[in-house]
Amino acid sequence: SPLQPGVPLPDPPAKNDYEDNAWAMAEGKRLYVQFNCNGCHSNGGGGMGPALMDSRWIYGSDPEQIFSTIMEGRPNGMPSFKGKIPEHQAWQIAAYVRSMSGLVSFSAAPGRNDSIDQSPPENSREKAKDPMRSYVPPASEMPL
Repeated sequence: SPLQPGVPLPDPPAKNDYEDNAWAMAEGKRLYVQFNCNGCHSNGGGGMGPALMDSRWIYGSDPEQIFSTIMEGRPNGMPSFKGKIPEHQAWQIAAYVRSMSGLVSFSAAPGRNDSIDQSPPENSREKAKDPMRSYVPPASEMPL
């Protein structure tokens, strides 16, 4: 959209410094498993909760949108972790979640998988094609 006089520019997406740190993303991966995120999101492929490895992001793929989802929760199943985990851990999980779709630097993403899971490590996955920033499906398509 063209710039219009008197209309403020939108804020740029927040930068998550943990996305440049392989150790922090590995911690995010450990926390993802420890907090049982994989119970709903599987290993990023979805299940009861939405997939995290594709280009369809219900509440947005920007770091602050993922952080907000973790801390505030979402209707129909995503619990709030606010007051239960420190914010830095939520940012580490957000960095790891973005790495599942190839949305972080190849050189910073965890380079190996430390579990018995046979999926490829995050830094060898292709970037998700055109991730949607704020798609909210109609109620009939919302996960239960």
